[in-house]
Amino acid sequence: MPLRSSSTIIIYSLLLPIVQALSTTDTTSSNKNIMPTSSVALRSVKQILPAAPRHWVGDGFHVHPVFSNKAFTEELSPFLMFDYAAPQQFKPNKGSPRGVGQHPHRGFETVTIAFKGEVEHADSVGNRDVIKPGDVQWMTAGRGIIHQEFHSNEFSKKGGEFEMCQLWVNLPKKNKMTKPHYQPIVDKKIPVVDLKEASVDGECSEETVGEVRVIAGSFLGTKGPATTFSPVELWDATIQKKGTVVDLPFPDDFNCIIFVRRGEIDVISESGDPKRVGAQGVALMKREGGSIRIQSAQKNTSLLIMGGLPLNEPIAARGPFVMNTWDEINKANKDYMMGKFGK
Repeated sequence: MPLRSSSTIIIYSLLLPIVQALSTTDTTSSNKNIMPTSSVALRSVKQILPAAPRHWVGDGFHVHPVFSNKAFTEELSPFLMFDYAAPQQFKPNKGSPRGVGQHPHRGFETVTIAFKGEVEHADSVGNRDVIKPGDVQWMTAGRGIIHQEFHSNEFSKKGGEFEMCQLWVNLPKKNKMTKPHYQPIVDKKIPVVDLKEASVDGECSEETVGEVRVIAGSFLGTKGPATTFSPVELWDATIQKKGTVVDLPFPDDFNCIIFVRRGEIDVISESGDPKRVGAQGVALMKREGGSIRIQSAQKNTSLLIMGGLPLNEPIAARGPFVMNTWDEINKANKDYMMGKFGK
């Protein structure tokens, strides 16, 4: 099916001006110190990013630019950008579905996760799909693609609560001009691992206190379904009870980012000092230690935990293109204007 016609290309969030640098905090919670007991060294918090103000992307996605002024920096590599649309009610819509019209990408991947509501995707290489609650779409823009994202027709007609996010993952230099590719990952294909409470002796108890959906990478030996071009971890975790402590092993040479989608947490370091992270806040972790210790400060806390092996390559980003040099960015613009994308 053809893409919706659009007289004006509505550029996705990075076609908006880069969000101005926001102040960052490194707040310590008032909880008593919780000393580590595990033999594996715990990571500590490098920096806490507070929730960023929201803006509209198109007319369908009211998002927090989660990474704020850290977007497109080596500190997050291989992740680049993160937009989160917090839960919001939409009335039934009898007109055109809300969303973002046709826009190009080159040099990276987009990862869209639907939590509530539905997102309909279509692109210039013939892919069309509806991303339903729990589903993930992993799209490799590679050498160039033009796509669009809207509320699905069904969701538009009925209305309801809408919540989703989109992450941008950088491609290594050698893979930036790869053929565009599309991975539709439905909810039932994403493995779920029980999360056990950390006990006083550093071992996990038998009590299940939450779960981890493994989208990419692996958790406790369970591999996620996403295929990636560089080592990447992406987990969707839930902790059910307030005050629960969990230990999450994480590769010590990977960058690590913790996003609080719902609730609040304390991240506990090797010294036992807790650092509080609130809803829509981010903890950037130091690359020291092989485990993350988290204590939930509210019930039904939900997290996205992500990271990967840094690419250690130059990042040239402008609008919808992410390459290694400005000459490559200029070429991407010319190729797009000449109609060379999506072929």
